[in-house]
Amino acid sequence: MNAKLIKFLRDEDGITAIEYGLIAGLVAVALITAVGALTGTGTTGLIGIFTAIGTKLTNMIGGI
Repeated sequence: MNAKLIKFLRDEDGITAIEYGLIAGLVAVALITAVGALTGTGTTGLIGIFTAIGTKLTNMIGGI
């Protein structure tokens, strides 16, 4: 029983996966922030772009 517990505590595979997940999350936040800052404000801003995409998708779904 103790050998299994020590083997579990020394296993670092799960920790590596968590680290990669955190890095991917931080990269996503950085990309969203950069796109939001670079696309301007109003209808050309990030919210305007997502609103336009949402409207087009809603129209597509409503036309089915």
